Amino acid sequence: MREEFLDPGVNGEVEETDEIGLRPRRLGDFVGQRELKEHLTIVLEAALQRHQPIDHLLLAGPPGLGKTTLAGIVAAEMGVHMHITSGPTLERAGDLAAILTKLGEGDVLFIDEIHRLSRAVEEILYPAMEDFQLDIVVGKGPAASSIRLPLPPFTLVGATTRTGMITGPLRDRFGLVARLDFYHDDELEAIVRRAAGILDVSIDSQGAWEIAKRSRGTPRIANRLLRRVRDYAQVRGDGTINQDTARTGLAVFGVDERGLDKVDRAILTAICQQFRGGPVGLSTVAISVGEQTETVEDVYEPFLIQQGLLARTPRGRVAMPSAWEHLGLEMPTITGDKPRSLFG
Repeated sequence: MREEFLDPGVNGEVEETDEIGLRPRRLGDFVGQRELKEHLTIVLEAALQRHQPIDHLLLAGPPGLGKTTLAGIVAAEMGVHMHITSGPTLERAGDLAAILTKLGEGDVLFIDEIHRLSRAVEEILYPAMEDFQLDIVVGKGPAASSIRLPLPPFTLVGATTRTGMITGPLRDRFGLVARLDFYHDDELEAIVRRAAGILDVSIDSQGAWEIAKRSRGTPRIANRLLRRVRDYAQVRGDGTINQDTARTGLAVFGVDERGLDKVDRAILTAICQQFRGGPVGLSTVAISVGEQTETVEDVYEPFLIQQGLLARTPRGRVAMPSAWEHLGLEMPTITGDKPRSLFG
């Protein structure tokens, strides 16, 4: 399981169990993604009426929006088993072949981070997706021969955070390609209240709203913040979560009123104070906060850009006026008290 599913700490195993328990099992219980839910409802009902597996699905979007959950829902609605793997773990064609030969009739194969499949594995996947056939090469050199094995009809559900890195031939073999969007605060509030009921946590509407609006549009973060506020309410309060408890608990764990955490603020502070608002290169920003460039670009930057706190320009990253205001810093000026141009 990817580390984004878990919180660091000694209770990692318990957190994993909580995360799995909070996932809805049926499409009707899934909150948000209204358009995608409608599409899946039609596709699932049609497949059940024909007594056939549904078409292969490609789910794209940032981490934590429910791609794995939707794959599990597809398997549950079809009444079949789900087999889970990820692109980086399938290093050789034989790794994929071993999984494909274990699939049952109509089973769902979920490949997370499918854009990281090697070319050799991807080539094996093409005939498996189109013709439900597995091509295996036996032997080496002049004595090598190819054997084609039949596979039971199955559904491949691929998940990716980088659609542009998926090759055209692979993308074209999916019958439905869908992108998951960030959630609205009212949807996250419903998710928090549902999760609180499962975790047997007493929470009022204002407490749930306070957690929801700091969850960065992501259900996984909403569930994580709920667990942290639950811990705070249990240790420092009476176990009940209201607006004041949520605000104080989130402040203790370093989540401010806009949902920014310690690393988010460190990125903005570095750009504003060390580099006078930018522009500054991605690698320089990553080094200044002690993170990998991929982590800064994929995990932190999207939210900061969506919030209007950061901008990408041809010359580098630039702090927007709202970033200075949020950090309580004064923007630098040039001669004539004219605000410094953020875009050089």
